[in-house]
Amino acid sequence: MSANYEVRGDVAVITLNNPPVNGLGFDTRKAFAAGVDRAVDDPAVRAIVITGAGKAFSGGADIREFGSPKALAEPNLLSLIKLLEDCPKPVVAALHSVCMGGGLELALGAHYRVAAPGTNIALPEVKIGLVPGAGGTQRLPRVLGVETALNMIVSGDPVKSEVLFALPGQKLLDRLIEGDLLDGAVAFAREVADRRPLPRVRDLKAAHPQGDAYFQFARNTVRAMAKHFPAPVRCVDCVEQSTKAKFDDGMVYERAAFLALMMTPECKALRHAFFGERAASKIPDVPEDTPVREIRKVAVIGAGTMGGGISMNFLNAGIPVTILETSQEALDRGVGVMRRNYEAQVKKGKLKPEQYEQRMALLSTTLAYDDIRDADLVIEAVFEDMAVKEQVFRRLDEVMKAGAILASNTSTLDLNRIASFTKRPQDVVGMHFFSPANVMKLLEVVRGDKTAKDVLATVMAIAKKIRKTAVVSGVCDGFIGNRMLEQYIRQAMFMLDEGATPAQIDKAIEAFGFAMGPFRMSDLAGNDIGWAIRKRRYVEKPEIRYSRVGDRLCEMGRFGQKTGAGWYDYQPGKRDAIPSPVVEKMIEDHRRELGIAPRAIGDDEIVQRLVFALVNEGAKILEEGIASKASDIDMVYLTGYGFPLHRGGPMCYADTFGLFNVVQAMKRFARNPHDDAGFWTPAPLLAKLVAESRTFT
Repeated sequence: MSANYEVRGDVAVITLNNPPVNGLGFDTRKAFAAGVDRAVDDPAVRAIVITGAGKAFSGGADIREFGSPKALAEPNLLSLIKLLEDCPKPVVAALHSVCMGGGLELALGAHYRVAAPGTNIALPEVKIGLVPGAGGTQRLPRVLGVETALNMIVSGDPVKSEVLFALPGQKLLDRLIEGDLLDGAVAFAREVADRRPLPRVRDLKAAHPQGDAYFQFARNTVRAMAKHFPAPVRCVDCVEQSTKAKFDDGMVYERAAFLALMMTPECKALRHAFFGERAASKIPDVPEDTPVREIRKVAVIGAGTMGGGISMNFLNAGIPVTILETSQEALDRGVGVMRRNYEAQVKKGKLKPEQYEQRMALLSTTLAYDDIRDADLVIEAVFEDMAVKEQVFRRLDEVMKAGAILASNTSTLDLNRIASFTKRPQDVVGMHFFSPANVMKLLEVVRGDKTAKDVLATVMAIAKKIRKTAVVSGVCDGFIGNRMLEQYIRQAMFMLDEGATPAQIDKAIEAFGFAMGPFRMSDLAGNDIGWAIRKRRYVEKPEIRYSRVGDRLCEMGRFGQKTGAGWYDYQPGKRDAIPSPVVEKMIEDHRRELGIAPRAIGDDEIVQRLVFALVNEGAKILEEGIASKASDIDMVYLTGYGFPLHRGGPMCYADTFGLFNVVQAMKRFARNPHDDAGFWTPAPLLAKLVAESRTFT
């Protein structure tokens, strides 16, 4: 966690060395500054090269120091940049692999920059709700032009060094170096060692020919695209200052914007999600160095919607897949859907034709279990019925090689019972993909009582390879996501009984930021799925009270989009949800039979009853150890259930709202005579946190 110093003839080389991405932590900053001083004091040194060890120049701030005194301790990043700008000897930044955030801002403080081809260059601060805070919005427009710089800053997305080097008039990169980067950088440093005056980015001008009109257009565009997030618009404001204000005044403006954004709930939510995604891969009792099993071949049982989508994830990652089905017709149908999905991507330019062919070449199909016996991982994606699962897992236990991981895509069923169908329960794990499985980012990894630690470590590693956010759940009915969703849906149904309409409830929660309200979501997923779960609950847990309005809908055959009618009406070939007079009358009749006089329910009450239903169940899940941390619950809801990113997930939102306020709202809802009497009893953990003035996150 420092910086290395060496001298190559008359050139000093300072190498950031803080794995994995050379984050600019306090110790690294100190060692870097000491290296610059040492080079300046050495009369034999004519120029300085700065670079990064390993697989990055620098990824920016050291996230391990976020929120700690070390993050701002001197020398801070602004001081390092000033040290480079004021250096009496030429400083050449040699960029490679990753040059992002504070790493790019540091490089912009150097007098010259050279780069290896393929270097990813970015200012990604907007992705955590901030503007760049060390001059990025002031310097990047000066070297790349206003429009290119603004696009990079507002999107936060990386651009390859060779693309930027090819831009007419760019002053970001002085040379693109093929071959050994450090040798090339040292040679370049010798070329410029005697040039004076030393060029500084701050002395360049930034301008746009359309000025005010361009920035107003950019502001309007960004505001429309990022309506819930203040940072992108503030990025436009800061870049505008680079064209209008003196450099030092622009720096003050940028810093004020950075500090103001740091205090917003949106920034807090985005930072929570950023850290939560990284924390999700850490399992408390599974060491990071746990050996993993090699996954070279994957088998998928079932070629339906889920099986096909699951298979595509592995094909996309270059891993061969064999799909097993019970009939050739089912196989042909499933593979046909996969082909059409890939062809649509090719048509949209998201996939090259040769990539499509490469992926399909990795796919094989079979009707015989014997043909998958050498797979390292097999994922069952059959009908959600325990008897069907039992049949599949008993057969897998007979056929699969020793050490193969046996995974179930079950969304609600008892994984321990599924594991008991085998003689190798240590090899059984849940891999709950979300539909469409080739698109949705979430993967719930369900840990059975006997699941081996190396199996967990392997599945978490393979999830990263197929670009999923994996969250570990213990075994319970519905795991994390669907268990909480059931309470959310129960509240939505109760509100129909009391006077709300499906459209009103959906509109209120979508205005809060959800991608889709509960009734549009149910129509998309299929109302018969929830109906089947409720019928199982009536037998297994008769003490739980449900509104029967959803059952009445299903008894009418209104299963959702697939039948052209659900909570809403649908026109053939379209997905637009049209409020249904038939459904509204059915709800009114049901309400009348219950003897409930309808009342007006406000949007705030709708949102709070839905969200706090999630929060209370989430608290129970934490207390039971089904989830190991609150951020895991938030990652499930952000990546799998359409919870608004700018709210940070249900547990983060509850903290922001105030847990005391959450409990007070629950007390008000508990007085409702038509709700489930025990529904709003605060979970013991929630009550405890309120009593101790603590938070979930």
